[in-house]
Amino acid sequence: MNLFSILKYLTLKLLMMDNYAVRPKTQETMSSASPVVIPATARHTATLIFFHGLGDTGHGWASSMSAVRLPHIKVICPTAPTMPVSLNAGFIMPSWFDLRTLDPSGAEDEEGIKKAAEMVHTLIAQEVAAGIPTKRIVLGGFSQGGALAIYSALTFPEPLAGIVALSCWLPLHQKFPGEAIGNRNTPLLQCHGNCDPIVPYRWGQMTASYLKQFMTQTEFRTYRGMMHTFYEEEMSDMKKFVEKVLP
Repeated sequence: MNLFSILKYLTLKLLMMDNYAVRPKTQETMSSASPVVIPATARHTATLIFFHGLGDTGHGWASSMSAVRLPHIKVICPTAPTMPVSLNAGFIMPSWFDLRTLDPSGAEDEEGIKKAAEMVHTLIAQEVAAGIPTKRIVLGGFSQGGALAIYSALTFPEPLAGIVALSCWLPLHQKFPGEAIGNRNTPLLQCHGNCDPIVPYRWGQMTASYLKQFMTQTEFRTYRGMMHTFYEEEMSDMKKFVEKVLP
């Protein structure tokens, strides 16, 4: 079984976490909440957009991202739409896209993934309209949010400052590198714990190897003893990365 068929398994483990699930509703998709926005404390010259994992909200990562940023950086932490997730019998939760099957040959939610990426591209466009060049914008995320960050960056034609991918994978992997229309040369920081029970460390290693085939500035960092969460050391490394790409 290859990496990306195994990755389907992680979705089931995520979806069965009781604190994420709520009772099913009839609506196919519910509106997402407004993003958490942490303004720059000095003149705003750069932006960090960070996407949470399955079942979380923008508030779940806002304090951590606030600690990572520098005074000239605005932080945006969006919240995913609340939608029924197929693998969880239609129970609804914040999710960037649907998760449908664990079958290695089964279709992913291509429409949902692309729709989520369009939302990301709209957020970037809003920052550009506010005077922030794309080269001064970093995309990042954790787990499903990290998967969205990588996909959105690679399908965005203009150069970004950087990509941060925490404990995640690349959606619609079979379409790459063909659909990587941009940001192949953008710095990517990928972080993973070697004790992660949800997205095992070996999956992170294999994902890094796959991305390295067509991306030129990738870095994979390992955190000993870390599970499907984050460590202070990891946040310190992320802060150094942000400082480097958004000086």
